[in-house]
Amino acid sequence: MRQFFFLLFASSTVIWTSCRSGQSEGVATGSTDSMAVIQPVIISDSVRFDTDDPAIWINTSDTAQSLVLGTDKNEDGAVYVFDLEGKVQESKVVRGLKRPNNIDVAYGLNLGGHKTDIAVVTEREANKIRVFSLPEMKAIDNGGISVFDGETERAPMGIALYTRPTDQAIFAIVSRKSGPEEGYLWTYQLRGDDQGTVKGLVVRKFGKYSGKKEIESIAVDDDLGYVYYSDEQVGVRKYYAHPDSSNQELALFANTGFTEDNEGISIYKTDATTGYILVSDQGADKFHIYKREGTADNPHQHQLVKTVKVAAHKSDGSEVTNIPFLPKFKRGVFVVMSEGKVFHYYRWEDIMP
Repeated sequence: MRQFFFLLFASSTVIWTSCRSGQSEGVATGSTDSMAVIQPVIISDSVRFDTDDPAIWINTSDTAQSLVLGTDKNEDGAVYVFDLEGKVQESKVVRGLKRPNNIDVAYGLNLGGHKTDIAVVTEREANKIRVFSLPEMKAIDNGGISVFDGETERAPMGIALYTRPTDQAIFAIVSRKSGPEEGYLWTYQLRGDDQGTVKGLVVRKFGKYSGKKEIESIAVDDDLGYVYYSDEQVGVRKYYAHPDSSNQELALFANTGFTEDNEGISIYKTDATTGYILVSDQGADKFHIYKREGTADNPHQHQLVKTVKVAAHKSDGSEVTNIPFLPKFKRGVFVVMSEGKVFHYYRWEDIMP
């Protein structure tokens, strides 16, 4: 998701404790078994089947009217839309999707001469990605954009949207249930035509795959130009996001200290170049938090900062923003999928006091 930068210095009451690590990635000091569980401020209304992945749309005119979108993963699935209190906005819910998996949003797609914010979701059993206008959640893709055409293994799962800074062109980076050892992810440029329909053009095939499990979670850092994805049970792989970039892997991190799968990835920005990368430890109900900017000597060496334990159970999808939603979320909100058909909303100041 393309995030807006907003830095707010505010004091908050810390109501939990945790162990800290000042060592390099993969090496933590002390035990985390006794760490307190961070509780959400809000738990969303329930979906029908199985929550999977959230996204946050920022209403730049009135942030109080921003929305949280979340997939309900089933062969008769849906994209649910919630307000900042976790209440379903029924008029915006999109139903009848064939196993929607992951979702992301982007801002200002040129559609028939108008700038349109969009939500894009993978429709796994249809081998498509679906595109909807925001905030209306109106389909603008003529039934969907077919992905991984000509491949034996298709089944799209993960998605992240990259906005190129030079011209604001928008690209969808898509992963799948299984695929080759190289070229596992495909990038599609999203273009609107004069009829108000979005089409997708393949512009890149890249990314290593271990073959151990699958690749679902993807996150893009527009400002720094990187894409991250979880090669489950292996680690988080990092590449340049630009479609004309080298396909050389820049880093493999978040590859030690996980109980089960390394899963959902989200990026919190403290300014244009610094912040945190959060990676879900699905089997432990924890998030490992790494330095976004790397080190002074190596921007691709992402050190482990701390690990936090949350009330959300078996989370494999998350999203975060630094935009303040007053009064509850003074430094932004961290939205986490949880078993039990819900999404949890956490205060950022409870994650990183």
